[in-house]
Amino acid sequence: TLPLQSEILPACDGRSLGPEIRALRYRPHLHRPRYPFALSDSEIACFLSHRAAWQAIVDRNLEAGLIVEDDVATADEDFTTVLTAVTDMAGPNDYVRFPRWERGETGEPVRSSGPATVIEPFLPALGMQMQLVGREAAARLLAATESFDRPVDSTVQMQWLHGARILSARPIVIREIDRELGGTVLQNKTMSLGQKLNHELQRPLMRWAVRHANRRWRAATGHSGAEGIN
Repeated sequence: TLPLQSEILPACDGRSLGPEIRALRYRPHLHRPRYPFALSDSEIACFLSHRAAWQAIVDRNLEAGLIVEDDVATADEDFTTVLTAVTDMAGPNDYVRFPRWERGETGEPVRSSGPATVIEPFLPALGMQMQLVGREAAARLLAATESFDRPVDSTVQMQWLHGARILSARPIVIREIDRELGGTVLQNKTMSLGQKLNHELQRPLMRWAVRHANRRWRAATGHSGAEGIN
């Protein structure tokens, strides 16, 4: 239903994920700050599916690729206009998120064009619903994720790890339709009360650590919110 030429890339199925692939790609506690939760097969498969999309951008030498998960619908009246504006603004090392909501993600605007504004958050929000990924950004993400220790959206947050610039588009022009399609498999985890409490305690600590590391990386590299945007 996208208003542009597109294709369906085959996803990695977590139900058929072999132990060899899991052992090759998934390495717990690989990075700091340490990710305190174990990944499920579906989370590993989701990561591998996004890596396949990044690889397609690099292999085809595309300027950028729009990666859309299969349970996302667009707001047709605004989407094409906003996408065109964002595409005109983005550079090769930019990874522009199209989030499903604004909450939990703030940052200074780095560029506006027509109805679209692009911000650069110190802590990008979670979620991989839709992203415009430049060729250089895709190559950097691939190089940094030969092995991984956390979900793909948590890894993308770690700008100092991969060096791609993570931006976020406004206004919101997408919505998730997973419930209409039968639900998601990623978050169907059975956790004890103790595990749930541990998750709730660990999440804000992780958010603080990642935000702080991003700020330090930007300061050390002289990274500025105005760089890399055409």
